[in-house]
Amino acid sequence: MRTSRAWRSALLLAVPLYAGTGAVAQILTDPTRPPSALASSEAGDDAGAAPVLQSVMISSAARTAIIGGETVRLGGKYGDARVVKITETEVVLRTASGNETLKMYPAVSIKPIQPAPVAGAKPAQKKRPPATNKRGKEG
Repeated sequence: MRTSRAWRSALLLAVPLYAGTGAVAQILTDPTRPPSALASSEAGDDAGAAPVLQSVMISSAARTAIIGGETVRLGGKYGDARVVKITETEVVLRTASGNETLKMYPAVSIKPIQPAPVAGAKPAQKKRPPATNKRGKEG
């Protein structure tokens, strides 16, 4: 009898602790999850939304992209479109209506950097053709 009472007491103490873990897990949120307003607007627009380029993987063996959660290789198909180009920042899909370019960061405009002139440096001078004498020879 003592064993069953001890067992019951331990069980009664363990049940609230076990049940409490679910409540704690519900309080914690995923820090990488998008804001709820963004998530709800994306969920409702899936039917007519354009494909989204999520990741690009380039190796010596293959070029692969993740588009809308689907992994697609160069030359492979995504829906009715064929992947014709994969670079570090974009993927080009060819459809019956033409090409569509998916950019990794569509809101970012990348421009080449123009090197700044070195402080105190003299401007570059134009090269002159070699001097010639009256006979047309250099010297």
